[in-house]
Amino acid sequence: MWSRIELKTRAKELLSLNYWKVVLVSLIYTFVSGSGSSSGGGGGSTNSSSNAEYTDSFSYDFLTDEIMAIILSALIFILIIFIIALLVAMALSYFVFMPLQVGCHRYFILCESGEASADDVAYAFSHSYMNVVKIMFFYSLHIFLWSLLFIIPGIIKAYEYRMLPYILAEHPDISKKEVFALTKRMMTGNKWDSFVLDLSFLGWSILGTLTCCILSIFFVNPYRNLTNAQLYLTLKKRHMDGFSQNANPYLQ
Repeated sequence: MWSRIELKTRAKELLSLNYWKVVLVSLIYTFVSGSGSSSGGGGGSTNSSSNAEYTDSFSYDFLTDEIMAIILSALIFILIIFIIALLVAMALSYFVFMPLQVGCHRYFILCESGEASADDVAYAFSHSYMNVVKIMFFYSLHIFLWSLLFIIPGIIKAYEYRMLPYILAEHPDISKKEVFALTKRMMTGNKWDSFVLDLSFLGWSILGTLTCCILSIFFVNPYRNLTNAQLYLTLKKRHMDGFSQNANPYLQ
């Protein structure tokens, strides 16, 4: 069984060795992850009053129809803009932000061996890019669909798929079936401990909020990202055979 104290201690050591680069990559990762008055009538003839009322009524109806048409056109325009913005946001998320997330994970992993480079952030764009996009799409889709079944199933599945971006960071050409099988296998028996690991950062997160995110940027987020990478490396050592380039025993 792995110890969160050991993971966090190693993360602090790596942070001290690569401080400013880790802070910068963590900042990138944070960005790509996740406001009439009424008048009385005087005198006048009955016919004049009647004609005035008819004219006022006609003008009121005409203006009302005109205003409704303007409002409807404005709503349609806003809806079109919203749909376009949504499509652009989704395209950016799947084709830019998610590959960058995978690259950031690769950087945090390679900090352990001292081989990390800022270029690793863009790693997915030159290594099986479309496969990374496809798998990250299904990764987010799976979590979203499970979340529709209430919050708890979504959280459980999020922890079950937790290692998927890390696996992709080292094996961008892995198949969808294999990567989902591997992350599920790696997280079996580790979901609760991973949840407790996340809870151990709660106090730091509160302090980060109280300092207007300054502490989060310069310590908490880098510390947490390196700790999560250490978790991946620890679980990976226990499932090395699952990373075979040939047959995968977990799929049999």
